[in-house]
Formats: sequence, structure tokens, C-alpha cells
Amino acid sequence: MISGTTWVPRGFAAEFPTQYEIDDSELDRISKLAQLRLDDALEDLEDAQVNEEGEDFDEDDGIEEKFVVDVAADEDMKEVESGAPKKQDVEVGDDLKEYDLENYDAEPATKDGSLSMFSNINSLAYYKSADEDPYIVLPKSKDGQPIDDIDEEEREELQVLDTDSLLLVTKTEDNLSHMEVYVYEESEANLYVHHDILLPSFPLCVEWLDVRIGRTRTADNQQGNFAAIGTFEPTIEIWNLDVIDEMYPDAVLGNTSKDTEVIPDKKVKRNKKGKKKKAKNVPQEQKANDKYHVDAVLALSANRLHRNLLASGSADKTVKLWDLSTLTCARSYSFHDDKVCSLAWHPEEGGVLLTGSYDRTVVASDMRLPDTQHRRWAVDADVESAKWDFHDTNYFYVSTEGGRVYYFDARNAPSSPEKARPLWTLQAHDSEVSTFDVNKHIKGLIATGSTDQQVKLWNISNSGPSMITSRDMGVGKVFSVSWLPDKESAQTLAVGGSNGVVQVWDTKTNEAVRMAADDEDIEDEDEEEA
Repeated sequence: MISGTTWVPRGFAAEFPTQYEIDDSELDRISKLAQLRLDDALEDLEDAQVNEEGEDFDEDDGIEEKFVVDVAADEDMKEVESGAPKKQDVEVGDDLKEYDLENYDAEPATKDGSLSMFSNINSLAYYKSADEDPYIVLPKSKDGQPIDDIDEEEREELQVLDTDSLLLVTKTEDNLSHMEVYVYEESEANLYVHHDILLPSFPLCVEWLDVRIGRTRTADNQQGNFAAIGTFEPTIEIWNLDVIDEMYPDAVLGNTSKDTEVIPDKKVKRNKKGKKKKAKNVPQEQKANDKYHVDAVLALSANRLHRNLLASGSADKTVKLWDLSTLTCARSYSFHDDKVCSLAWHPEEGGVLLTGSYDRTVVASDMRLPDTQHRRWAVDADVESAKWDFHDTNYFYVSTEGGRVYYFDARNAPSSPEKARPLWTLQAHDSEVSTFDVNKHIKGLIATGSTDQQVKLWNISNSGPSMITSRDMGVGKVFSVSWLPDKESAQTLAVGGSNGVVQVWDTKTNEAVRMAADDEDIEDEDEEEA
């Protein structure tokens, strides 16, 4: 399935991505990260060895069994090295002995002891370099140096043009999770995978970052092309999109050490060696804190005005504000009583953040003030997504599990959340509106996606919303819709869902969408003339 999609604006991706290389400092860094994952694997193995009574399996039996297997393997290896035929479990009949089937595959040796197949190897001519071999002619570059056709061809295949758009897709297939980086060529309507990145856990959200992070950050080069990914793990991984075949992320936000504060578990048993062991199905809960998340990261939002800020929402009911220059948590907020599933920074006021939760409320708060001073609105079901209206930032949209979309005025906060009154309410789908997106360049154009497998386009006018068109994109249950952020291609929509397929829909083929775009162009011209 595809859990998330997001576009990279044109002009940020490197024309020729670099190949991942390991130096001493990088080797030391990935060794530490690998050790952390190894420690996690050992803990999981130790927990798996606890039976239903909470006692360990007999470790001595496991060692003895392994020893028997190793001895048997050593005996087989001795037979191979000695050249002696391995004993057959089934005796060969008299009528087959004349064919000597036991030595059927054995090569006859020559007088000097070498195998007959390679007996003439001394007569072969070889050269230390390809330049000395008269039968090999390598192409030359302009400066007379030989070039490798294969490397040059691969380099051209990895090239990203200024007219190309990158699409980030988080995908899970069986037990394998990864992020695919697609290239979309609009002129050819061509979409293909450029490269992919392996992820340690199921991805829940992805956010593009335009600031350079981690080990590649320098004072004179702040623009970057990175992706932040939230998973079922309590940490946030940040990957460099301009590097191919990278082994580990450039940075990890959150707690990467083993020193975690946990709530003591009273149901603890001891094994026969006196060690404390956790009883089966009795997990230990980590306490929510101000430094890092302790549960899955469900939402991410990058601040486009203060580019070093990244907000994250988690199943631990907290919202964290990360400083990307130091890779630390600047502040932590507790706005909600349930999982925080949606975040959106205000397009014009860089300190205001919109948050949505499974507690059926949406909060708009100034992050510079204490977390007790905020505005709250309630809806009829669990919040799925919340976004600001880019064309009038006094308003925002909210989609819910009940299939509805609400439109609120942020200036009119109710005295209590239950008294919230939206400007209008739209029953967009029969099932949950799992995703929606607001077009940044075409006023009033939004797209909604649902688990009913439908994608719908809506025109929002002063009189209210009206549906433009509806389509089944063949992606199964729709989990992500995303408008391309570049103005010249603003009518392009990416759609992903439960079938593990991503589709790109050029919506300008629809007449109503074209009319909406033409009206927006006319309004822009009138504003310029004024």
C-alpha cells in the first residue's frame, strides 16, 4: 500500500545526484546507528525466547543443538576437502555400478595434477590494463582520457532536468517498507522510479524539507533537498534526496539511545537464573516527555517561513517543535487528549500551527505562547486532516472519519469547542475522507480522497462547495492526494492508495477545471493592473 505522497518543487533537486560514499567519519556514524538497531534486534530476540509462563527456553539445549549441527557441517566439509565421495544413504544396484555414478561429476586429472578443463590456462595471454590489450578499444573523451560507456549511460539515466518534477511516495509491500522517488516528465506524461530508500518501519507520513540538514550542513549552503519520514518508530528519519544508495539517514530526530524512562511494570517474573523478565503481552509504557516522542509519528509539517522549524504530531498525544539546525526538540505541547494525526503551519503567520486529533477537535495556536492559550473547534468524528485555505488564510478546512469536510473561520473561536459553527459542511463521501488537498494556485479548487476508492474535485465558491467531477483512479482505497506545487502545472494531482499504485492525474483535461484555472488567471491579471 501507499501511505503518503508529496511533491518536490522544481529547481531544488540536483541535476546529477551523487553516489553514496563511505569515508572514516561516515563509517563511524553508521556503525553507531547499526549498533543501535542490533541492540533492538537482540532485545526482540530475548523477548521472543520468553514462553507463555514468562520463563526462558533452556539455553543449554539451544547450544547443544547448534553444536550438533556445526559438527555435522564440519564432517561434510572434511569429505569435500579430502576428495572422498560422500556416503550414499541408498545402495547402488549391481546393474548401475558399471556406470560409476558416484564419481560421475568428477573431472579427470592430467599428469601434472591440474584439471583438464583448465590445463591450457598457461597459454592464455593477459594484460595488466585495458590500454595494453590490442583487442580492446575504449572510447576517448575530449581530453583524450578513456570513458566508461556504462557509467555515462547511468549518469544520463539519473539526470533530473529543470522541467522534471519529483514525487515522493512512501510504500509498503509485504514486510518491506521504502520510499520511492519518482520523476514525472509532464511533456511526455511519463512517471518512473528514479531511486528508492529502504525504511526500518511502516511509514505513516512524509514531508519535504528545503533546508540542508545534518552532516552536509554548511554556513554558506543552506538550501537542500531532503525528506522527513515518520513511522511506527518514535523517531523521525531525514534523508538526502540527492544521494543514491544511501545506507542510513543523514539525521535522526528523537531518542536514539537506550536510556529511556519507562513506567515500572509490576507483572514481572524471574527466570531460573534470577534475571527479571517481562511477562508476555504486558508491555512497558514510556512516559511522554519534552525531549522526544515515545510513540509512532503520525504527522509532520515543515515551516516555510522559518525554514529551520519542523513540527511533528504523535500517538503519544504530544506535538513537538524541532530545530533542524541543532536537531533537537525546541518545545513540546500537549494540546489534545488523543493521538495527533494532522499538522499545518499558517501560510503567512509563521508562528501559528493548526493541529487535528482523534479527540475530535482542531486547535489553532501561536507556538510562541504557552500551550494553554489556544483556540479549539470540535467536529462530529475523528479528524483525518486539517489544512489552511491558501487564498484566504483566515479560514481552514477539516476532514473527518465521518466523510465530511468542514470550513471554519479561524477568527471566530467558540467559547467551548462543542459550540463551534462552521461556515459550511460538506458530506463529501459515504466513508471517511482519508485525505484531501487544497490547490495553492487555483482558488477554490480542492481534491478529496476516500476509502470508498473515489477521488473527487470540488469548486469552493461564495455560495458553497459544488462537485466538479469524480473518478476511480484504480489505486484501491485512497490514502493520499497531492497537488503539484508549481504554478505552471498546478492542475496535476498525484493519487496513491491501498493497491500500492500511484497515479498522476492531469485534471486540466476536465473543462470545469480549465474554467476555474482561467478565472484565476483573469483575477491575477486584474490584480497586477490595479
